[in-house]
Amino acid sequence: MQRLAASQTKREWHEMASAEAIDAMSSHKNGLSSEEAAKRLSVYGPNRLPEPPKPHPLYRFLKQFHNILIYVLLGSAAMTAMLGHVADTFVILAVVIVNAVIGFIQEGKAEQAMDAIRHMLALKASVLREGMRHTVEGEKLVPGDIVLLEAGDKVPADLRLLQVNSLQIQEAILTGESVPVKKDTRAVAMNSALGDRVCMAYSGTLVTSGLGWGVVVATGADTEIGRISGMLSTIETLTTPLITQMNVFARWLTALILLIAAVVLVYGYFVGNFSFSEMLMAVVGLSVAAIPEGLPAVLTITLAVGVQTMARRNVIVRRLPAIETLGAVSVICTDKTGTLTCNEMMVASVVTEAHVFSLGGMGYEPKGEIWLNAVAVSANEHAILNELGHVAVLCNDASLHHHNGSWVVVGDPMEGALLALTGKMGIDIQEELSDWMRTDVIPFDAKHRFMATLNHDHENHAFIAVKGAPEQIFLMCAQQRTVAGKSEAFNASYWHQQAEDIAAQGQRVLAFAVKSVPPDHTVLEFTDVEQGLTLIGVVGLIDPPRPEAIDAIAECHTAGIRV
Repeated sequence: MQRLAASQTKREWHEMASAEAIDAMSSHKNGLSSEEAAKRLSVYGPNRLPEPPKPHPLYRFLKQFHNILIYVLLGSAAMTAMLGHVADTFVILAVVIVNAVIGFIQEGKAEQAMDAIRHMLALKASVLREGMRHTVEGEKLVPGDIVLLEAGDKVPADLRLLQVNSLQIQEAILTGESVPVKKDTRAVAMNSALGDRVCMAYSGTLVTSGLGWGVVVATGADTEIGRISGMLSTIETLTTPLITQMNVFARWLTALILLIAAVVLVYGYFVGNFSFSEMLMAVVGLSVAAIPEGLPAVLTITLAVGVQTMARRNVIVRRLPAIETLGAVSVICTDKTGTLTCNEMMVASVVTEAHVFSLGGMGYEPKGEIWLNAVAVSANEHAILNELGHVAVLCNDASLHHHNGSWVVVGDPMEGALLALTGKMGIDIQEELSDWMRTDVIPFDAKHRFMATLNHDHENHAFIAVKGAPEQIFLMCAQQRTVAGKSEAFNASYWHQQAEDIAAQGQRVLAFAVKSVPPDHTVLEFTDVEQGLTLIGVVGLIDPPRPEAIDAIAECHTAGIRV
């Protein structure tokens, strides 16, 4: 059986129509049969990243001795043994062995850490086989399988999407972008960048919201994450400046010792008329004394201490000598998302009819300061903030959870940031959700660029909460809320300018609006929100920088390192 993907050489999956992709994979919308899946599994192999070939532990241990100074020390040990200096022999050998053991253990730990990328594939996957939904091991997926995706799933293989419903996927591990990608089924151009291939779902990425299903087009090493893993196995090992200098020093030292030994031997035997055996013993003793047998041990221990220090700061160092190169760094090239930033959305600004507030805090923790003109304020002092937080909770599909000492969001990270904003305003999220029942909803869609919910409380009140792109929400607004809690005519020029100012600071802008409706209003239509809304305010969201990254970059500049 030939590999199906072999026929897919001239065209990329993202430029093919969904029906064409299914045909190319010899599959069907109802999925493969169990027999066909078993056949393909035997051809393609398990859906996991292959382990790179690893050297035998004995070879890895012996490689620690591959150093000219170590060779000199071993020669010294042999000479001291010939002279009958057993204690010196054991001391030199102990130094050599300790040096090798430290290097062996440290490199083993680093290799284990680097292997973690192989475990990024999903453990379970929901598939259609013979028209029935099954949950299978992620490793047993094969090209042609139909995979079902829903919020919270990790994509188990590379998929060509066939159908989506408000599907958004977090692709930061591949693209570095913290904002989830809105998925579609339409084909895109062949030369589209990875982040623009909206009809594809890639292995290892996370579904943040919505539903979808697609056909598996690549598994294991053939996936995008598999390609990255393969690139790691081709990394060239370079010699560090310290090792280069040590090798040069060891060669010169060895040559100098041998030269002096030869001169002393010749001079003592021919000029001093000593016996050859006496001169040989003297020369051997001189040579052993001249060798700095403690240097490799001191060097290894120093590097090992440095590696352990870096490990406490969550830095993986694969080879001991690499730690030395940090002292010679002049340029640092770094990724942004998740490295310099937290890879978590956070509301940084809130703009109302009269004020511009800034917010503090970290990540999704529902705690933080609210600032107005550099002065900390309480949301209770500004009723309009409470109303905005009220809308942010009800017009929201995400949830926040406190897990292992940190706050995590289930759903869209942007909506998680809005829940954290509500918490910072002192509003109890669960109480809000219990007081107000969602009666109907218009889900967010890229076509209309907003989300709206119809909400009723237990006292027979009802209203519509809306959030979305400011340029769209502004068109739907007739009024704006004032700080006094009243409504006045909508000032379009003011809000457009405020939205532009926030966007100019690198923030993603969202607008919030409301509309009162009669209590008997139970169905939400587009005509209900197309006009007559009252704008509450706009917010600006960012992926905040890590606090330690700010200090680290400042230290780098101080040290003359260009970032």
